[in-house]
Amino acid sequence: MSNTITKSNFNFPGQQSVYKGKVRDVYFLENDLLVMIASDRLSAFDVVMPKGIPYKGQILNQIATKMMEKTSDIVPNWLEATPDPNVAIGKKCEPFKVEMVIRGYMSGHAAREYKAGKRELCGVAMPEGLKENDKFPEPLITPATKAEHGDHDEDISRENIIKRGIVSEKDYLKLEDYTRKLFQRGTEIAAKQDLILVDTKYEFGKTADGKIVLIDEIHTPDSSRYFYKNGYQERQEKGEAQKQLSKEFVRQWLISNNFQGLEGQQVPEMSDEYIESVSERYIELYENITGDKFEKADVSNIEERIQKNVESYLKAQ
Repeated sequence: MSNTITKSNFNFPGQQSVYKGKVRDVYFLENDLLVMIASDRLSAFDVVMPKGIPYKGQILNQIATKMMEKTSDIVPNWLEATPDPNVAIGKKCEPFKVEMVIRGYMSGHAAREYKAGKRELCGVAMPEGLKENDKFPEPLITPATKAEHGDHDEDISRENIIKRGIVSEKDYLKLEDYTRKLFQRGTEIAAKQDLILVDTKYEFGKTADGKIVLIDEIHTPDSSRYFYKNGYQERQEKGEAQKQLSKEFVRQWLISNNFQGLEGQQVPEMSDEYIESVSERYIELYENITGDKFEKADVSNIEERIQKNVESYLKAQ
């Protein structure tokens, strides 16, 4: 097994505080600088799996960097540099407390709700007569926010976001506009790779001078779902499962092993062979999404490599 980074405990020059998320660790430095470490942790159903996935952090970080570059004409983003395969550095901003989820197709969470008989998601109507993985007539924005108790996300409507003062109406309308434009661009980028961008989420923040910027990751297999375009229609007509590029394959494996993050459920044992297969799948995702060959970084001592690369970058500023 390759080495992985599942925990980080760095001490960078000018460091003030640290936030540890499910997958990323964020180090807050002086001068409003953020150092975001993309770990190899794997999260599904809001639970972090016990073992890391080799190269996963590098893959997510490098896809997000490429996609930020390809969308910076639509909306400015927080990113300033990627001095290490697992690291992104940028300016601190105040995150909006909503995730802007947008769905072009009835898949994943939307399909599960639809099967349960619901025809509305986050206050948005879903048409009758759809099959799983059918295309919606128009992409639906179905936001999520952090639950008031616990760390899981909960669906929320536009009306509730504004009514509860989570985001002002003026800012929320801007977030919706950016979300639709980013999804359109993501759809075009995916089409060039013979892929369908099924659904994704965007996160935004506001800089000290009041500018809305795109933050976190974008169009990665952790934040997005992709189908292979080739054969999509035939599979739909035959009622077959779609060939996916996302971490849905991990969720399905967990479901088949009786785990959906519910109380009392145990995470199934992940063998080294299974972990290696997930890593290979992530590399396949990277190459299919970007069209570039994946180059494995040196993982003999990831922590030492990150510390050195970040310090070199900071010294040069």
